[in-house]
Amino acid sequence: MASDITVFSGSAHREFAQEVCDLLGMELSPSVTTRFSNDCLQVHLDGNCRKRDVFIVQPLVPPVQENLVELLLMLDAARGASAGHLTVVMPHYAYARSDKKDAPRISIGARLVADLLHKAGAQRVVTMALHSPQVHGMFEMPVDHLSAHHVLAEHFRQRDLSNAVVVSPDFGNVKEANQFARLLNLPVAAGAKRRLTDDRVVIDSIVGDVKGKDVIVLDDEIATAGSLVELFDKLREVGVNSISAACVHGLFTGPAVARLNAQPDLKEIVCTNTVPPRIAGELDRLTVLSVAPLFAEAVRRIHSGESISSLFDA
Repeated sequence: MASDITVFSGSAHREFAQEVCDLLGMELSPSVTTRFSNDCLQVHLDGNCRKRDVFIVQPLVPPVQENLVELLLMLDAARGASAGHLTVVMPHYAYARSDKKDAPRISIGARLVADLLHKAGAQRVVTMALHSPQVHGMFEMPVDHLSAHHVLAEHFRQRDLSNAVVVSPDFGNVKEANQFARLLNLPVAAGAKRRLTDDRVVIDSIVGDVKGKDVIVLDDEIATAGSLVELFDKLREVGVNSISAACVHGLFTGPAVARLNAQPDLKEIVCTNTVPPRIAGELDRLTVLSVAPLFAEAVRRIHSGESISSLFDA
């Protein structure tokens, strides 16, 4: 890489940032985050920023608010140090789920946090698998929205797919499921889902032919796994042959591990490393795939002024 690029990492996922830097053949620049006695954070970037292309790697993962404030402070520090161009590399944007006004007097966090990033100095964002397409338009700066479909599809190509079908948990994710299914040359089905609360859903029916099939359930993220377990139950009622699950963001929060480990007929759970795999040793049948090469190539192309549109579906 050129000598006029600097990469920093927040506290959220340093392993990912280090992998990106290793792939780029460069050092990860050090930074120090400290806490005052009044609980406020302070960030010190221990690397040259002046007139350089600065990339800050920080997914918004639990503790989300802590990691968000740290990211904002890092952006402010880099801008104050005369960075030439500031890019946020955010593999997971947690606030993307807060993308619409679906109740009176409710906040739209996706737009607000995007505004905060812009105000703090971000000039570009590189992210993956936003919860919904409209979130892309909530940013006032360019957003490079990468996809993990090819990485996930390459994994599933290693098995017999002659009897397989891709299943979307709901109609909102059908477009993503279709793109993934095309890579595997498979049909698509979907669950008719009604969300009752953040952690409770009802799957009324399965639209599509899944009886006797080996299903691959594809979702953008797995948090508490409440939706997945409900979907698995409905799939069993229909009479599927086997069940596998795939997602981009494997958060596995709250009761997720216990819920998924209690599914004896679940063949495999596949996710990427956009978030730290903190529970990798606790969750049975988990496979974690790296998308760091995609992000490293995006960083390289952004820095060199090349198009990265070919990575949007890669």
